[in-house]
Amino acid sequence: MSSKTRLAAFAIALSVQATPFASHAAEADDWEWMVEPYVWVASIGTDMRTFSPPTQADSDMSFSDIVDKLDGVFMGRVEGRNGRFGAFADFIYLGLADSHQRRFMHTSTDLDARLFDAAFSVRIGGQRDTGLDLYGGVRYIDLDLTTRFLPDNPALQPHTLDAGDSYLDFLFGARYAWPLSDRWNLVARGDGSVGETDGTWSASLMTSYRTGNGAWLFGYRYMEADLANRNSEIALDLSGPAVGYGFRF
Repeated sequence: MSSKTRLAAFAIALSVQATPFASHAAEADDWEWMVEPYVWVASIGTDMRTFSPPTQADSDMSFSDIVDKLDGVFMGRVEGRNGRFGAFADFIYLGLADSHQRRFMHTSTDLDARLFDAAFSVRIGGQRDTGLDLYGGVRYIDLDLTTRFLPDNPALQPHTLDAGDSYLDFLFGARYAWPLSDRWNLVARGDGSVGETDGTWSASLMTSYRTGNGAWLFGYRYMEADLANRNSEIALDLSGPAVGYGFRF
């Protein structure tokens, strides 16, 4: 049986996107660092399949309903780059709760997801703020998903299903930046991971507008992870538009 929980999240967070580090005054070998707070209006969904016992629960909420359902959201990214090489660390925490009245029972679902990326990057071609970057590192996912089933019939016993585990993958990806003008850039990014998960991947398309101390960010991002253990299969996805500001120092 399958279960589906689809939630929409309004996240004020630190960036999960990379922004060009262009500084015309900077020397090629100088390191620059970027911290990127932004607002991400994203839908967040989980699909779960259990084998023993076979259990089903699903939930759907509109974005206007989700603000009251958030248990906590935090995302943070720090990246440093010089003329050719770079490194970044990215942490995401999502805490979500949902409940639903179904035929013959009430269900409630709690989701706590932690995702951590760490990688090194190398510029293959182009100048400091343009061209192709390749990166590789690790992606760690820790997921707790609990669904409670409360039958309407008091003669039936409540049941709780705990599904979750931790996973460590090898991460690989690419990012390409196109200069649109002296201040505007377009950045496309895609990555994936393999290892203890059944695979993850993400893609984004961001536009940046360079200012004296950083850059404004506008764009869209999608991420999906397929997770499995001995008793369950879980698909987690996040998608939505983002706008924010990246501070450079």
